[in-house]
Amino acid sequence: MTSIDAAAAVDEQAPPAIQPWWSRLMRDPIALFATAVLLAIIICAIAAPLISPHDPFATSRAVMKPPIWNAGGSWDHILGTDGQGRDMLSRLFYGTRLTLIIGVVSVGLGGTFGSFIGLLAAFYPKLEPWVMRLVDVMLSFPAILLGLALVAVLGSGVTPVVIALAIASIPDTARIARSIAVSVMKQEFIEAGRAVGLSDIALFTRYLLRNCISSIMIFMSLRFGQIILIGAALSFLGLGARPPTAELGMMASQGRDFLLFAPHIAVIPSVMIFIIVLATNVLGDALRDVLDPRLRS
Repeated sequence: MTSIDAAAAVDEQAPPAIQPWWSRLMRDPIALFATAVLLAIIICAIAAPLISPHDPFATSRAVMKPPIWNAGGSWDHILGTDGQGRDMLSRLFYGTRLTLIIGVVSVGLGGTFGSFIGLLAAFYPKLEPWVMRLVDVMLSFPAILLGLALVAVLGSGVTPVVIALAIASIPDTARIARSIAVSVMKQEFIEAGRAVGLSDIALFTRYLLRNCISSIMIFMSLRFGQIILIGAALSFLGLGARPPTAELGMMASQGRDFLLFAPHIAVIPSVMIFIIVLATNVLGDALRDVLDPRLRS
């Protein structure tokens, strides 16, 4: 039997990794609303240089100008200005873009590496004690504490924050990936693949990874909201992006001194963080309902 014939024989026993799910997601109005909100935020963040009404770094004499819905607001600065006279709407677009980039890159790097070592631990049982004990050590530190320690060592800035958040994402993802992979490794099509002589690479990529990827992606989508919060917290503490860079956590931090007489400076970026995290969690829950095989009807 050739390797192609062997793979075809195992394919007959292996369930499809991802069932059609889009139609089920479309029937959930809350998930659709969360998706529309996230898409709108992403589009505005990508198009920030095109749609921003002002230079986000340009200062002016219109210091702490209120938003349009308050007395004294104007259409020239719809969301008002900050303590240095910079347009809040423009800085919100740019700050959202940087916050999303930090979250996506951190979750992508940490999730990819964590998933890989988690799947390896399940695929090669001899590696499991060593890998999972290292993961347990990393899990003993809260993510925010681990992030603070790494940023303190690496220094403040966007790159150190991304590295810290990526490392903080590894242990949780590794543990989830390992638990999912252990159940997949017990399936008959894995045993059939070994029996017909498929290589470890073929079994790992074609069957193990393929049948774990949807559940891992669900967890990473839920983890994204947590990473956004931790990254914003680090920036709020002054360990993230450096001025005059626009980042939501740092913008909220810069507005805390003006809460009594210009609350919009801190409230607007904080509300944007809340919306991103809430929409991400709602969408992640919906994806779990339609992609997790244990929840399918």
